[in-house]
Amino acid sequence: MRRNRGKRAMVFVVGIGVFLLLIYIVSFLFMGEERKAKRVVVEYYKYESAQDYSRSWELLHTEMKAKFGRGAFASDRVHVFNGHFGAETFSYEVSKAKEIKNWKMEKEGESFGTAYEFEVRQDYHGKYGHFAFVQFVYVVREDGEWRILWDYKERN
Repeated sequence: MRRNRGKRAMVFVVGIGVFLLLIYIVSFLFMGEERKAKRVVVEYYKYESAQDYSRSWELLHTEMKAKFGRGAFASDRVHVFNGHFGAETFSYEVSKAKEIKNWKMEKEGESFGTAYEFEVRQDYHGKYGHFAFVQFVYVVREDGEWRILWDYKERN
């Protein structure tokens, strides 16, 4: 009798484990587009905070890559953030996504059907003290992958 009870408990525990694993797999496969877009932003800033600018450049949209090559991008980032500010690393927070329809990177540029806007706060501690930057980051689909853009429209 006791032996049978132990088997039932084991089957129950294994069943719960399989059920939880299935929920995890299904949620990962069908995760919302906003979460997938946010994951790219988090990955981008993870590379940036580790000064791995070559890898962060890879997550940029083709239109961004056309503005500056990989080498120029990396050297500018090192020059500004590490050189001028004396910051070795930084922490960051990424806001919730805001969906925007027909967003454009530039006033006369291509219109993207759906973009997700994220507000990213970057906190630096450097030779001039503690300071924070807020940057608005836009994520759109390019060839089936989420890619990062910045807003270059002129403001009045």
